[in-house]
Amino acid sequence: MEIRNLVTFVRITETQNFSRTAEQLGYSQSAVTMQIKQLESELHVQLFERIGKQVKLTQAGERLLPYALEILGAVRQAENIAREPAQIAGKLRIGTCESFVISVLPPVLTELTALCPLVEIITHTARIPDLIQMLRQNDVDILYFLDEKIYFPEWVKVSERPENIFFVASADSPLARERRIPVERLLQEPMYLTEKGISYRCAMEQALAAKGYALHPVWAVGNTDVITRMLLQNHGVSFLPEYVVREYVADGRLAVLDVDCEPIVMWSQLVYHRNKDVTPQMNQFIELMQKHIGQA
Repeated sequence: MEIRNLVTFVRITETQNFSRTAEQLGYSQSAVTMQIKQLESELHVQLFERIGKQVKLTQAGERLLPYALEILGAVRQAENIAREPAQIAGKLRIGTCESFVISVLPPVLTELTALCPLVEIITHTARIPDLIQMLRQNDVDILYFLDEKIYFPEWVKVSERPENIFFVASADSPLARERRIPVERLLQEPMYLTEKGISYRCAMEQALAAKGYALHPVWAVGNTDVITRMLLQNHGVSFLPEYVVREYVADGRLAVLDVDCEPIVMWSQLVYHRNKDVTPQMNQFIELMQKHIGQA
């Protein structure tokens, strides 16, 4: 039984697509088909059902999968025994949101680069549904996102922790000195928000809509750094995660507004696919994330 055939088998379970697997592994589609036929011939079972464009594991394939993952994990460990940590190499594809790229990930990835200079780090930012699909198709190795708690049986959730979301403005804004600001008063200010569809904006809009209020931002932009720059120039108010504004609040340039509405909490979550062949660079990234942000 050839290891490369098991690698191809596991990758197909991740992508559920022969042609995508061939593209990712650098084979022709016919080579991928041949490898699976060889594996099926050796085991005397059919591993996949191919109905139209759908590729699903048979019961025999489902029984084989955990053993294949165990074998590939053992091979990976054997390959790493003779390696120094600095020799970890390869790609690390992280699916995430732009605010994490700006505010949370830089110190983690800086340390990862120092420990593993041969690792190529690629971050993909997108909406949550698109990121989840990317994880299912093995277009990213690991997912770090902000939303309400989400669970899928095919996920391994490494960590989840609550993230407070606040209305914020310049510390020089008159609103910064007010208490229990009515929503009507808040909505009189120019509002700078993230794009529609972002998890915490949706939650805030729903909370306000329940009270009969609608939002009409003067500017909606995906980049939270742009929004904080506007706030620092005392232009209006925004609704942002605590981790985005923490440093500006701490040094007295921005202020968390005391608004008369229920607090909104989202959850930062770090997950990977249960069928994923966990690489050394993934393990290193997970360790650093747990070090920097914790597991709670």
